[in-house]
Amino acid sequence: MEMKKRISLELRNRKPAEVAELVVDNCRSSDGEVEGLTDEYSELEILSMVNIGLTSLAKLPSLPKLRKLEVSDNIISGGLDTLAEKCPNLTYLNLSGNKIKELSSIEVLQNLKNLKSLDLYSCDVTALDDYRENVFELLPQLTYLDGYDQEDNEVPDSEADHDDEDEAGPPGDEDEDDDDDEDDDDDEGSEGDEDEVGLSYLMKEGIQDEEDDGDYVEEEEDEEEEEEDGDEDGVRGEKRKRDAEDEGDDGDEDDE
Repeated sequence: MEMKKRISLELRNRKPAEVAELVVDNCRSSDGEVEGLTDEYSELEILSMVNIGLTSLAKLPSLPKLRKLEVSDNIISGGLDTLAEKCPNLTYLNLSGNKIKELSSIEVLQNLKNLKSLDLYSCDVTALDDYRENVFELLPQLTYLDGYDQEDNEVPDSEADHDDEDEAGPPGDEDEDDDDDEDDDDDEGSEGDEDEVGLSYLMKEGIQDEEDDGDYVEEEEDEEEEEEDGDEDGVRGEKRKRDAEDEGDDGDEDDE
């Protein structure tokens, strides 16, 4: 897809002045220059043009608020002098995978006073002797080169994620979200407490029912024992009655 058409699609019915981030990676520049991007993108802060066949940044428009520029995996070999004029507030520049061979090609970046992070991975210049020492000496405003500072400390996650946090929305949104999350957690906690109380109640009721059932069984057993005792008493009574009758019969026979 051509770069102009891709930029038009990325607008998504917005005006250029309303765009703060623009990503047109893997499209195609017809002549190796920036196309379809104009001074109207005055609010643009993040621009990504990875692998689009760029050979130069000479036609980059004036982007006074641009902080982050991604142009890795292109064919740029120089012509970086326009960046200081067009993007004076640039803090992060990724030139990895381009045709930067000499330190002189990046010397013009001295004029980017706010530049803090520069990436030159997979550029021929990285193979030069004392490459890192020379770059930090050439560009004293730099804090990170290829993701590490002069003491070989890796860029912290907070620095790497800073731009993502800026894109998340106006200040306060995150706090509101956190408050909502806390409210949700409280609600869930309350529901959980209610469930626990309900469960405890049911368990207590179940235990009480079992105890009542046990009492009922014991009462039935007592009644059965009483009935058995009554039956036994009846049998003994009948036996005594028959014995008495037998004795009476014997007495009559003796009188005769």
